[in-house]
Amino acid sequence: MSDSRPWPLYEVFIRSRNGLDHKHCGSVHAPDAKIALQNARDVYTRRMEGVSIWVVKASDIHASDPDAKAEFFDPADDKIYRHPTFYVLPDEVNHM
Repeated sequence: MSDSRPWPLYEVFIRSRNGLDHKHCGSVHAPDAKIALQNARDVYTRRMEGVSIWVVKASDIHASDPDAKAEFFDPADDKIYRHPTFYVLPDEVNHM
């Protein structure tokens, strides 16, 4: 008896070089994370453009509601404690 359920969707993030951030580059379907990594490698790094791959099950990603932007990303202007003007930095700390 075969399982006819569709494979879960995984979002793929690739880091092109050490020191850079992972960037979302697409999606793959796979039965598990191990196969998702292999599929992502085969699809998105054909020309050796990656040094690291992350796959995340799309159902595990939770995002903020774009319509609730004003409430969710409340302006920090009224939170003066977040501004660095209240801190005295030692002379040893440069370029902060």
